[in-house]
Amino acid sequence: MALVEQTFSWMTWHFHPDVTLGVLALEGLYLLGVGLLRRRYRWAPETPRRQVVLFTLGVLVMYASLTGPIHELADNYLFSAHMVQHLLISLVVPPLLLAGLPGGLVRPLVRLPLVYRTARVLIHPVPAFALFSGVLALWHLPALYEWALRVHGAHVFQHLLLMATAVLMWWPLLSPVPELPRASYPVQMVYLFLLSLAPGFVGAAITFSSRVLYPFYQEAPRLWGIAPLVDQQIGGLIMKLVGGFAFLGILAVVFLRWYSREEGGKGEHVVHRNGHQSGSPAATRLFKR
Repeated sequence: MALVEQTFSWMTWHFHPDVTLGVLALEGLYLLGVGLLRRRYRWAPETPRRQVVLFTLGVLVMYASLTGPIHELADNYLFSAHMVQHLLISLVVPPLLLAGLPGGLVRPLVRLPLVYRTARVLIHPVPAFALFSGVLALWHLPALYEWALRVHGAHVFQHLLLMATAVLMWWPLLSPVPELPRASYPVQMVYLFLLSLAPGFVGAAITFSSRVLYPFYQEAPRLWGIAPLVDQQIGGLIMKLVGGFAFLGILAVVFLRWYSREEGGKGEHVVHRNGHQSGSPAATRLFKR
């Protein structure tokens, strides 16, 4: 098949009513919850502006990745752009949303027995890892991937499922409520190491394939002279390297926080020459590293 060269503009944006209504509803419910409803029902203190900014930034990144030039590239031209889009909606959007979510907004839901019992199971590191990794791998099987590319409803479902399982995956690291607590630092590090392997395995299978796995992109017009197989290899490398190293980078941050906390705890107990211990603030400041 002859490759048809195509031009592309980075100013391309498409209005998608379903995406637009979805993100407006999400942001609207959030602002209603941290504003009017919080004041009326006294759920929690006023939400810090920083959290509102983080949540709103997550919504904006979601909207941009699902309607902007990355979306245009992913849906019509390049598999590699689709990998960038998937990383944005699974590794960037969910942590921003969770970081901006105040505990007071979640707590009324957590108090519902069925919600609490279900959430306790789903946000445990083992099922959270299994669900996210399983969904990531399944949706990159050629048959399911082609279905999502050619059927709009399936594509919407794919993105919603990726984002939903990504929220579950991030919860043990960023939980805003003690009722559904974060994992301990050692567990977080093991968890993040395992998470770094998931995109690596999927990305490696895609990168080292000797044939084009997704006919949709073989039939698509070409951009910038990138052949379909090369595009697929770039996409696999993006998932393998960017996805894997992102989790390893966060693992390093978690380790440093754990180390800092442990060192801080040691500074609170200073042993004097006479064998007595002092936990006074002055001693702590003096001997803390």
